[in-house]
Amino acid sequence: MKTLEVRVPYTISREELKRRLDEALVKAREEYGSQVNALEAAWAGDMLKAHVAVMGMSFNGTIEIEEKDLLVKLGLPGMASFFAGKIKAGIEERLGGLVAG
Repeated sequence: MKTLEVRVPYTISREELKRRLDEALVKAREEYGSQVNALEAAWAGDMLKAHVAVMGMSFNGTIEIEEKDLLVKLGLPGMASFFAGKIKAGIEERLGGLVAG
């Protein structure tokens, strides 16, 4: 399994960052619930641990709030690793828009 790492800078407070990430999870469950077999996430301090199952593949990852960046680590199973570039670009685009000040 390949691990994809993405860094996304942020300028808002940690509290606002957590609030926005929580809100995005609620929206994702509503929007993609019929396409996703599982979407689970829980905070452990400043780290959001997540599990997603979609199209027969299982993804585990974390979003860690660091000093100036979000550090996303996502395990890419088998065939998903061929799309690492597109997945990284999607994460950067979605999170970048979400955490913009």
